[in-house]
Amino acid sequence: MSNTKVLPLLEPESDAVVPCCPPLTERPFTAEEADTAARMFKALGDPVRLRLFSAVASHEGGEACVCDISDVGVSQPTVSHHLKKLKEAGLLTSERRGTWVYYRVEPSVLAAMGRLLTVAPAAG
Repeated sequence: MSNTKVLPLLEPESDAVVPCCPPLTERPFTAEEADTAARMFKALGDPVRLRLFSAVASHEGGEACVCDISDVGVSQPTVSHHLKKLKEAGLLTSERRGTWVYYRVEPSVLAAMGRLLTVAPAAG
């Protein structure tokens, strides 16, 4: 039996993002981990969402105002819908400042996604 603690993607009392899953090569996913990882990758499976996620992640300081990233070829309500889906998947956090909303990709999300797909070198 493993002593690995399964962490939720979002902590209930905050908007802080925590890593979702162990690397694929570490052990089989639990049903909850598989659901969480699938939700994250499904959200990134849409080209507009992937562009928005990339725009936020690559923006100076890892944070972007919605006013700076909304030029992705769809209307503003559609941009808002896609940003909401990315937040629901645990990929973005946001903060309202005055009339604008700023989005951030938490470094832990990028690290967890990279770790998830990392293959450990073969022993030998």
